Amino acid sequence: FSRWSGALEVPNGDFTKATVNIVIDASSIETGVADRDAHLKSADFFDVAQYPEIRFTATQFVPQGSVEGRLVGQLTIKGITREVSLNVERLGEAKDPWGNERIAFSAKASLDRRDFGLTWNQTLETGGVLVGDRVELEVEVEAVRQSATKVA
Repeated sequence: FSRWSGALEVPNGDFTKATVNIVIDASSIETGVADRDAHLKSADFFDVAQYPEIRFTATQFVPQGSVEGRLVGQLTIKGITREVSLNVERLGEAKDPWGNERIAFSAKASLDRRDFGLTWNQTLETGGVLVGDRVELEVEVEAVRQSATKVA
């Protein structure tokens, strides 16, 4: 997906109280094959005309060591919301050449696409099916610290 937005808020640097909200433009799926992209956007898969966004809202972060943890949240695809758990690794923190504070994360999860109404498949002549049920989700994120905004 090439178009998405997200926000990570970490009150007082406490990741156990962090909030994460991500919105993905479902029509921005790009696999490098135009016909496949069109099929994925159709009602057989993401049905982007009816469900233009994929959303993730974190509900809990559970640390598991100094740089790892589990991010639990609600993932909504095609109007179906399920709890998912992502294994998160903090990759590092640094100041960039412009003085901005940055932090990088990697997150992974294994999902069953059928849990989100993504059930289309086709039987192959040689046996088996065209599309597997497991989807390996991998996310790489780099966040830039924003100044706190005071509400009057």
